[in-house]
Amino acid sequence: MSTFRIGIPSKGRLAEVAAELLMEAGLSFRRQERSLFARVRELPLEVAFLRTEDIPVLCAEGAIDLGITGSDLVAESAVQVAERLALGVGHCRLAICVPEASSIEHPHQLAGLRVATSFPHCTQQYLRQHGTEVHLVAIRGSVEVMVALGVADAVVDLVETGSTLAANQLRILDEIGRYQTVLIQNLAQREPQLADRVVRRLEGVVIARSYSLLEYNVPRARLREAEQITPGFNSPTVSALEDPDWCAVRVMVRRHEVIEIMERLEAIGASAILETRITNCRL
Repeated sequence: MSTFRIGIPSKGRLAEVAAELLMEAGLSFRRQERSLFARVRELPLEVAFLRTEDIPVLCAEGAIDLGITGSDLVAESAVQVAERLALGVGHCRLAICVPEASSIEHPHQLAGLRVATSFPHCTQQYLRQHGTEVHLVAIRGSVEVMVALGVADAVVDLVETGSTLAANQLRILDEIGRYQTVLIQNLAQREPQLADRVVRRLEGVVIARSYSLLEYNVPRARLREAEQITPGFNSPTVSALEDPDWCAVRVMVRRHEVIEIMERLEAIGASAILETRITNCRL
């Protein structure tokens, strides 16, 4: 039986993100220079280092069992794979953009115009839904400069902050989709127990990155209010203190809400409010 493999990008920012995620999930490996594979120490599987855009196709074809890639690339490849886990990083939007000075306000106004993109499949699918036919210019590289170069009247490209669009005097006409980095699996689901184990480990890291552990003391008379502010994943842990009028609370809260929650707790008399980062968990 062939070795169970998980494919990750071989270079670029996503390669660093994927490698860090695997390491934090207890899937450690060491890549030799220019090597295609690396053995994972803790489990009977190996990591394959691949071009990011090839990972969906290679996963669908069974060359790898699992893969870490962008959901935008999965959509563009139009292959059949199972999306096992959203990894909470690499968020972006695929948008159709026109010049700031353009009078175009609806996709149907693009009919007959030139649209440049490195996502021809997603673009054609979107335009088909709007009953619009365009002259599609499929390119690689800096799509956003194609209008300035006179190659296109509009572009379809990934948008993160929008600063690149502003620099090229473009505006978003419509969003085609929202994407992020995902873990995908071949539909044959070979060695399901091992695959599920990998997914569960990665899930523990992804969830941990979204939460912090908050600990605080609160007057017992205000405990009900505190529990409404911090209900926890299931419920908070409440412990008695030596002073019977006070209790200690330990609870998971969403990391992006920590500061606001601290302020609300302080307003009802809570003290010694501490945040601890969670590196891994099981829920």
